[in-house]
Amino acid sequence: MSTENWGYDAQNGPDHWHKLYPIAQGNFQSPIDIKSKEAKPDESLKSLSINYNPNAVKSIVNIGHSFHVLSEDKGNLSVVKGGPLKACYRLNQFHFHWGPTNDYGSEHTVDGKGYASELHLVHWNSDKYSSFAEAAKNPDGCVILTVFLKVGNAHPGLQKVVGALNLIKTKGQEADFTNFDASTLLPGSLDYWTYHGSLTHPPLYECVTWIIFKEPINASSEQINQFRSLLSSGDGEKACPILTNHRPTQPLKGRELKASFH
Repeated sequence: MSTENWGYDAQNGPDHWHKLYPIAQGNFQSPIDIKSKEAKPDESLKSLSINYNPNAVKSIVNIGHSFHVLSEDKGNLSVVKGGPLKACYRLNQFHFHWGPTNDYGSEHTVDGKGYASELHLVHWNSDKYSSFAEAAKNPDGCVILTVFLKVGNAHPGLQKVVGALNLIKTKGQEADFTNFDASTLLPGSLDYWTYHGSLTHPPLYECVTWIIFKEPINASSEQINQFRSLLSSGDGEKACPILTNHRPTQPLKGRELKASFH
């Protein structure tokens, strides 16, 4: 298994990642199971500020184990600050995680319960670092806003994303995707949990302040099913659908979990 060949199958999935990335067994790995009764309420977390500019979103790309919606991160077009953050963080991209069925595809769980899917809005510390790549190698480098998706009514904001997936069926395909307001994917309540952890896929850097919204958004089963229509195979190769791309929960190892609410 080379560093390009990690994935989510039996032979190259999360159980094997530590062979290439020893940090997989580190002290600050993600995702975790959020034990809601153990979260410490912290009033100072209420000051979270999220500003997204629809003009920042540029394209959508199939990266082989997921798809990314890419955001222009050269200026402060789309940023998050406040709450647990000591700097301003720019939106770099957002993506989703899912499982083979809509019963459970989220990475984080809450009191042992998973959701159908999980959205990650990935930001980097632009006050301190010059690029996402540099920021990701530092403990204060990244913040990921996290939204759970549960099966319900179709989500109008998500529909624009899902509607573009047929443009990027195979690995490496990229298409224009513009004028999208990422804030339409946020829940009505911005109450959240926060803790320090890692990227949930290789290279698994322990660089992430996680902000996980308590309230899920609805998405229809048809919308989530569309994620699994994407292929991890390239053009002309045997079609191989991306049926799952979530990492199981990791041990908390004494980390503190805080909540912005009581």
